[in-house]
Amino acid sequence: MSISLTESAARRVSSHLEKRGHGIGLRLGIKKTGCSGWAYVIDYADEQGENDVVFEDRGVKVIVNRDHLGHLDGTELDYVREGINEAFKFRNPNVKDECGCGESFTVS
Repeated sequence: MSISLTESAARRVSSHLEKRGHGIGLRLGIKKTGCSGWAYVIDYADEQGENDVVFEDRGVKVIVNRDHLGHLDGTELDYVREGINEAFKFRNPNVKDECGCGESFTVS
C-alpha cells in the first residue's frame, strides 16, 4: 500500500501547514458523489485516528482512513499550475473512468 507526493505537492502542503501553524499532515479520502461515483476529499489532518494509515513522503505525512485504501492505493498526488489555474491532481492507478468534468471517478 502506498500514497506518494510529487515534490511540488509536498512543497505546497508543507507551506500551507506552516502558514496554518498546526496540523500533522494531509488527510486524503473519498466520498460517494458525482456522476461517476467517487470524488477525492482533501483536508488538513490535525490528528490520527485508530482506523487511519499514515504514509510519509518527502517529509509530509498523508493520513488515509483504512476503509478508503482500496480506492486510493498507489495514488500519486501532484500540485500543478496551468495558466492562472492551480490545483492538486491525482494520478490513481485504480481509476477505471472519470466524468467529463473530472470531478468524480469510478474504480475497477
